[in-house]
Amino acid sequence: MVFRDYYRNRNLHWRYVTTETVRAYKQGIMLLKLQGWAINGIACDGRKGLSKAFKNIPVQMCHFHQQAIIRRYLTQKPRAEAGRELRELSLQLKYIDEESWIFTLDHWHKKWESYLKEKTVNPVTGKWHYTHKRLRSAYRSLRANAPYLFTYQNHLDLGIPNTTNPLEGIFTELKTKLRNHAGIKDEMKIKLTDHFLSK
Repeated sequence: MVFRDYYRNRNLHWRYVTTETVRAYKQGIMLLKLQGWAINGIACDGRKGLSKAFKNIPVQMCHFHQQAIIRRYLTQKPRAEAGRELRELSLQLKYIDEESWIFTLDHWHKKWESYLKEKTVNPVTGKWHYTHKRLRSAYRSLRANAPYLFTYQNHLDLGIPNTTNPLEGIFTELKTKLRNHAGIKDEMKIKLTDHFLSK
């Protein structure tokens, strides 16, 4: 888990975690504040719980990660027209303002509302489920994250990035280095990682 200063292109703090948790984010932010860093905004790959944990810090959900979530639900080339339209809408994030995008998302939902409510009944058990579960999940993800997709626009003075791509580039480079040393022990991998991130 890496905390990076976007303006200075510098990694400030990192820790080894099994999973990213709000608690780990809070500990990292607290440590940085104790070191004298001012936290103007957070760009992250998932915002679950962060907006509540940092009420006074603007949180931006990474556009790239949001689009990856939609791709996982709908695939790269959705067969259904509703899926194609929703995926296209997710790809418009960086080209549109918040008000227009939300208006378009609401229009999409209204257009496909009855389609989204279609149910499939199991003939054996009589139980039903929504026919287009993945499409519903994709829509819910966009709707839930909508307040955090345009933070960078709403706080232009802070210069918050709309993606975590600079950090992702570092991770890609680090993974390549670790692959090149695949045979080394975990302690050496940690040393190599620490050295790489401290540069």
